[in-house]
Amino acid sequence: MNTSSSNPPELRPDLAPQIRLGDSNTRDGQPRIGMVSLGCPKALVDSERILTRLRAEGYAISPDYTGADAVIVNTCGFLDSAKAESLEAIGEALNENGKVIVTGCLGAEEDYIRGTHPNVLAVTGPHQYEQVLDAVHGAVPPSPDPFVDLLPASGVSLTPRHFSYLKISEGCNHRCKFCIIPDMRGRLQSRPAHAVMREAEKLVDAGVRELLVISQDTSAYGMDIKFAEDRGHRAHIQDLARDLGSLGAWVRLHYVYPYPFVRDLMPLMADPANGVLPYLDIPFQHSHPDVLKRMARPGMAESLGEIAAWRDTCPDITLRSTFIVGYPGETEAEFQHLLDWMDEAQLDRVGCFKYENVDGARSNDLPDHVAEEIKQDRWERFMEKAQAISEAKLEAKVGKILDVIVDDIDEDGIATTRTMADAPEIDGNLFIDEGTENVKVGDIVTVEVDEAGEYDLWGLIREKK
Repeated sequence: MNTSSSNPPELRPDLAPQIRLGDSNTRDGQPRIGMVSLGCPKALVDSERILTRLRAEGYAISPDYTGADAVIVNTCGFLDSAKAESLEAIGEALNENGKVIVTGCLGAEEDYIRGTHPNVLAVTGPHQYEQVLDAVHGAVPPSPDPFVDLLPASGVSLTPRHFSYLKISEGCNHRCKFCIIPDMRGRLQSRPAHAVMREAEKLVDAGVRELLVISQDTSAYGMDIKFAEDRGHRAHIQDLARDLGSLGAWVRLHYVYPYPFVRDLMPLMADPANGVLPYLDIPFQHSHPDVLKRMARPGMAESLGEIAAWRDTCPDITLRSTFIVGYPGETEAEFQHLLDWMDEAQLDRVGCFKYENVDGARSNDLPDHVAEEIKQDRWERFMEKAQAISEAKLEAKVGKILDVIVDDIDEDGIATTRTMADAPEIDGNLFIDEGTENVKVGDIVTVEVDEAGEYDLWGLIREKK
């Protein structure tokens, strides 16, 4: 399984070749397109938009290679390992189907792709929807039937119907030395706030109960358009969060840089009536000022002070972050600073990556690269620290009453759910072993936590909402 791939098995031709869309889903002669979506949730949103456009033109979505007239591979190019995975996925699609259109972040490097796979039909860059559609039209002409091909107002979704990613901007204005995203996706381009709200309203009307707000830099939303106000909505993250929270769904913020004005979000998160979950996904990446300087990371000064200020206003806030160990020049003292910082910060959810070079990144040229065995040792020590913190925090939740959203119920009646502290796919779960007869996927229920593990919880249902 490709671990960075995002779309679920029933819509993954590379993971579910045995599943075929039945006659009830397609009509005779209807052209069918397969999609493999790799990488982050932002790429998943791009895939959803492409498929929505294709469905509107009369194409069906095929969940297997052999049933598809062509396959789109939405690639990731953030790390060299992701590039290799993308090339592997393209090769598999070529072997299994033969007609492959490549898009996404790695699509910005057409020569790199064609150097390995010269027979792909077309290569387009990220969020170049029109070029993808043109390539599909050339490979498989559309054949719409206006009396049959009806598209829901919410479009095609690659996530379960009860939650959805909501992309509010493209690109990034930062120049972090280890990152090439600005080179691939360009500078910050914020969507008008009224357009974001219109999409969110359609999603909620279609049954979505959790909106996951994503971008490259959520805190910077609206800066490029001078926080423009149009049709009653202002393009500023605080205003947008408040407006989204009024729709009645959970609102979860991802990729938030810790700028000082993030404090203004805390009163919204502290009051459950606002709908904005007390949850922040913040990419700190490191704690030592010298490492951050070598990374060219913005907005990271006095991070412990910011965390204390957030918790002072919103004591129940859940903080998730990611870190890089073994960055060029990182000394043992700088790494120990990070471990000590973790002891003080007590973050709830933590991910960690060992540094690796990325073709085109400025960090490649930095001196004093760290040996692989040292990276591995530091990663293991960091994760041991993070695991201990997570285990203690979860143990403290035993006996508490929490609201959870139901993601899945298996054939034995065991429900996989998430608390407000857990984002899908990247955080933990709360499992309910009994009493789920009247519960369905997408429900929000109240549970009492009765058991805790290293990353997950178990609970008993107290009330269905």
